[in-house]
Amino acid sequence: MTTIFGQAYAGAYDAFYAEKDYDAECDMIEAAFRRHASAPVRTLIDLGCGTGNHALRMARRGYAVTGIDLSAEMLRRAHAKAGDAELAVDFHQGDVRYFDADATFDAALLMFAVLGYQHDDEDVLETFRNIRRHLRPGGLLAFDAWYGPGVLADPPGSRSRTVETDDGPMLRSVTSEMDARRHLCRVHYRLSRMAGGRAECVAEETHVVRYFFPDELELQLAVSGLELVALGDFHEPDREPDERSWNAFGVARAA
Repeated sequence: MTTIFGQAYAGAYDAFYAEKDYDAECDMIEAAFRRHASAPVRTLIDLGCGTGNHALRMARRGYAVTGIDLSAEMLRRAHAKAGDAELAVDFHQGDVRYFDADATFDAALLMFAVLGYQHDDEDVLETFRNIRRHLRPGGLLAFDAWYGPGVLADPPGSRSRTVETDDGPMLRSVTSEMDARRHLCRVHYRLSRMAGGRAECVAEETHVVRYFFPDELELQLAVSGLELVALGDFHEPDREPDERSWNAFGVARAA
């Protein structure tokens, strides 16, 4: 398996996503809790937590947070950020399909396309079933996913961007390939350090991300003991997603 979120990418990750509005996303998550929770949400588990951008914000808002991620490099940065912010977040390395936190939670987060890194149906079902095992009855799952109709209407292409990192300017070049039969997109990242007017490649990663359609999501959740209670456009969660929606935001409730 190709390594993803290795040292170079993890080191530049927060710089590449510095403009992502994590505060607004946490507002959206809390609004979903208020609308759909049958009891107060106090404990949550953030699956695929990365460098902790959702987990730390939710901890600052008063939640008791556990974070799980497969990448040791991303977790190393999450730990450092938690220490700098003097926030108590319980970070652990693990696979979202198989981890055992030895606890149940009021809610789970599966954000920033983490679901899409589960490529086949069995991966998706293992993930949802494991989440269900970690939720109390009536607990909530808040998740996002690449939305199939939007991805097919506006397929990903090539792009590049340079950001400032602790190691100097870093160029990320991206190319993509679609696998429409399997509902997958292969995204190739090339990271290059810029020095003396030249680009020196420091890492290459291929991320394979699945996109989803509403009927399959509803079925996959249902057979895993979770009921889909809301699915909206990521930027306008009260609006039903359509061909303009590249991302969808969903909420499911544990049976």
